[in-house]
Amino acid sequence: MKDSYKQYIHGDKAILPYGLQEIEENAFSECSSLIGIEIPNTVTRIGRKAFSGCTGLVSIIIPNNVTRIEPGAFSGCSGLINIEISNRVTEICGVFHDCTGLTSIEIPDSVTNIGGAFIGCSGLTSIVIPNSVTEICWSFGGCTGLASVEIPDSVTQIGIEAFKGCVSLKSIEIPDSVKEIGYEAFRDCTGLTSIVIPGSVKRIGEKAFRGCTGLKSIVIQKGTKIIGQEAFRDCTALARIEIPDSVTYIGSNAFSDCTGLTSIEIPDSVTAIASGAFVGCSGLINIEIPNSVTEIGGAAFSGCTELTNIIIPDSVTEIGPVSIIGRCSNLALIKVSSNNPSYKEEYGSLLSKNGETLLSGTMNSKIPGGVTEIGTDAFSGCTGLTSIEIPNSVTEIGYHAFSGCTGLTSIDIPNSVKSIRDEAFLGCSSLTSVVIPNSLTRIEVKTFQGCTSLKSVAIPNSVTSIRNEAFSGCTGLTSIEIPDSVKFIGTYAFLRCTGLGSIEIPDSVTEIGDSPFCECTGLIELRIREKNPQKMESLLRYAHLENLHQIALFVPIGTGYAYRHNEFFGQFKEVIPML
Repeated sequence: MKDSYKQYIHGDKAILPYGLQEIEENAFSECSSLIGIEIPNTVTRIGRKAFSGCTGLVSIIIPNNVTRIEPGAFSGCSGLINIEISNRVTEICGVFHDCTGLTSIEIPDSVTNIGGAFIGCSGLTSIVIPNSVTEICWSFGGCTGLASVEIPDSVTQIGIEAFKGCVSLKSIEIPDSVKEIGYEAFRDCTGLTSIVIPGSVKRIGEKAFRGCTGLKSIVIQKGTKIIGQEAFRDCTALARIEIPDSVTYIGSNAFSDCTGLTSIEIPDSVTAIASGAFVGCSGLINIEIPNSVTEIGGAAFSGCTELTNIIIPDSVTEIGPVSIIGRCSNLALIKVSSNNPSYKEEYGSLLSKNGETLLSGTMNSKIPGGVTEIGTDAFSGCTGLTSIEIPNSVTEIGYHAFSGCTGLTSIDIPNSVKSIRDEAFLGCSSLTSVVIPNSLTRIEVKTFQGCTSLKSVAIPNSVTSIRNEAFSGCTGLTSIEIPDSVKFIGTYAFLRCTGLGSIEIPDSVTEIGDSPFCECTGLIELRIREKNPQKMESLLRYAHLENLHQIALFVPIGTGYAYRHNEFFGQFKEVIPML
């Protein structure tokens, strides 16, 4: 509160003098003891945060001469339950945010801008928006008690976060004057059960209805062209949606994780289905891609675990770099139109037209000879895949290529393979053995993470680097031999390999990341080939080996004394020379 305004305080009320033309910025801010105020009709302007935080203020009348109320003027007036606004005011931007006691308010038809006006007014239950307003942006975000709202046909845009988090809102009628529904306009309106979007709306914005978990039915009328990114993401109750034949684009993650959606009809006006458009729609049984679609983004149908088949029409000329059907565990059939100029199907696999790149496979697929690259997510989540033969034409296995193939028991990787990307076999929990070819120089990040049945791994002497978390969580791994070609062991490389009893570190290793053997609680033997204990200590000091007093340390012959009297290595159970 400004000192110059203290003279107007009389007990718990403020009486402003006649002739005063404006109430300055922060004039009575944080004056929590103020219950009432008399504003003379000479005042024309109420400044920014003039009454902000006046939590005791219950009622206020704004005289008719006031033409301007600055943002935040009554913000945080949590006790305010009644207010009359001058009919000469044209903007109430941010004026009443966090007035949690306000249950209703009459907005005069002089007001044209209500941006941010009622954010956080959790007690507000209903509102009538005058037909002088053309745009609603940020206006009612967090009005958790708002159950009823009337939008006039003067409104052309429902903008950013307009009704975000209005959890009590069960229905709303969008007039056909509205041309755009903006970013997060109705996000997390969990009480909303159905919505009709008029054809006047050309674009449904990014995350417009994301998290509307009670939304069961959506009707989009003809005229709408674009369904934006994440527009209906996480609408888990959604069972039915009508997409008109005016829609040309379905944005990335537009319907992702709509787990209640069992079928959807894509009209032949759609030309592009963006990346992740239907990812995680685990209830989706059937989908038909029309012959108008030319582009399907990566992971478009990934995680649609009930989907059993997919047909790629001849119109599709571009498919994203990530498998469009990764983690579709029940997918048994892929078909590609014989007239498609860019792709083909062979042995149940989706291939590039030249047959060199395998983009997607199923539990019934085979990898044809001639394939040089197994693409990102190609077989990810194929839980029914028990074995697969990789032909010696393959030179690269892509990111997550076989991740989550929980039924895969063994795999033979030919020497033609020069690169295995990150997380290629992550979570292959039934994999008991793997032969790593001597054509590889690196075992990449999380390549075998979570392969809990893996008992042994033969690492060839071509490998120079074992990257971060490469074998983390391989709880069945009992021993591993690191060849003397390896120079680098990454952070958490063997994290939680609880069955690992013995490990040998060759003297070729020059760098060890943080905690490579953390939580290897079964380790009882550590074999070191390095003759210099100080050098080895600098490498292992932050390895976070558990229970050193239970681990026997084997060192090169002739170095036992030096290791035994080293402060760090002296903590081991015993130091034993080895040949």
